[in-house]
Amino acid sequence: MAKNKGYAVYLIPGVLASLLVIIVPLIMTVYVSFTKWTGVGSPRWVGLDNYTRLFGDTLFWQSFSNIILLIIAMAVIPTLLGLVLAAVLFDYVAKHFSDRWAGFFRSGYYLPQVIPVAVTGIVWAWILHPSYGALNRILEAVGLGGLAKNWLGDPDYALYSVMAVMIWFQLGYPIVMFMSGLQRIDPSIYEAADLDGASWWQRFRKITVHMIRPEFYVVLITTTIAALKIFGQVFVLTRGGPSNSTLVPSYFAYKNFFEKAQVGYGSAISTVLTVLIIVLAFVFLRLQHRAEELS
Repeated sequence: MAKNKGYAVYLIPGVLASLLVIIVPLIMTVYVSFTKWTGVGSPRWVGLDNYTRLFGDTLFWQSFSNIILLIIAMAVIPTLLGLVLAAVLFDYVAKHFSDRWAGFFRSGYYLPQVIPVAVTGIVWAWILHPSYGALNRILEAVGLGGLAKNWLGDPDYALYSVMAVMIWFQLGYPIVMFMSGLQRIDPSIYEAADLDGASWWQRFRKITVHMIRPEFYVVLITTTIAALKIFGQVFVLTRGGPSNSTLVPSYFAYKNFFEKAQVGYGSAISTVLTVLIIVLAFVFLRLQHRAEELS
């Protein structure tokens, strides 16, 4: 124990950074959420008024109903689809072609994760533009012009368009995580299954899904949190519109912070969102721990 005490010194920069970047701003946000403040002058304590107003605000509940759909688009669909694609790349492409081809496809799927959000947003805004967008032009070229829509400007289609973009954006992360998890599985398990006559689907269901459950929970936790915090893509593509059809809690907080100068109310939105993220993370970790105990 005495030998390890000296290593605590190296934790100091990280602890200080966490205090300055995470802990102190979080405490300040919680405090300001109990005040009425425009960002200038001294905050005025109002107690639970912001939270009472918040839970009666239809826009607040609309933003959370939108975020449920975005969780499906950013967490559920990419996780399930990424699991299948990772298994195909690892168990089929790598074996029948080469590891290089599997790595090539994996890199291609992951590319949206490393492109700046502003760039992807601008490109997709161009693709989905109602007048000169590539998607509508392609539909017209193949005789399906009747399906052309104002994808980001129509309240009936805007949220689903953002969901489609987010599936494309998020898919590469689960694939990379699951392929790394598959590499730690003993190849002899698959070889034994092949000798027993197991089909690819049987190997996927009985071996792959079972063996990479830790990665599955990690991906589901991180993608769900990313969906709850989504801001950049909504800001670039729709700015919460049209008619608040793509409004999400983080952008709702931003509007109250910076556009309406209702800093206390915006802080209340951020505090509720933070509490929700912490609770969901705790639930996911408990489920993961319980699954590991049962396995």
